[in-house]
Amino acid sequence: MGCQEKEAKKEAFRKYLESSGVLDALTKVLVALYEQNDKPFSAIEFVQQKLGGPTVSEYEKLQAEMSDLQIKYNELLATHQETCRQFEEIKNSSKESIGEEAPPKDGL
Repeated sequence: MGCQEKEAKKEAFRKYLESSGVLDALTKVLVALYEQNDKPFSAIEFVQQKLGGPTVSEYEKLQAEMSDLQIKYNELLATHQETCRQFEEIKNSSKESIGEEAPPKDGL
């Protein structure tokens, strides 16, 4: 790839970032970080929070909650499947005890 092609790609990417608002958002966040009198312990968390993402602790909490919900879902699914199996057994045993009769045909 030639030097001009690389420069053209860089310029196109820069224009893309500018038109989509990414450069403006990052600039605002970095200025806010620069203007902090007491610098945060984690600059990454500061940037993530300012951009609207969860902090590391919030992310970990959400991960734990998702894990708990997945376990509950799996338990409920297993219970549902067992209930359906029992229902089918009862339905089949009641058909056998009644001795499934064919419905009467009209006129015969």
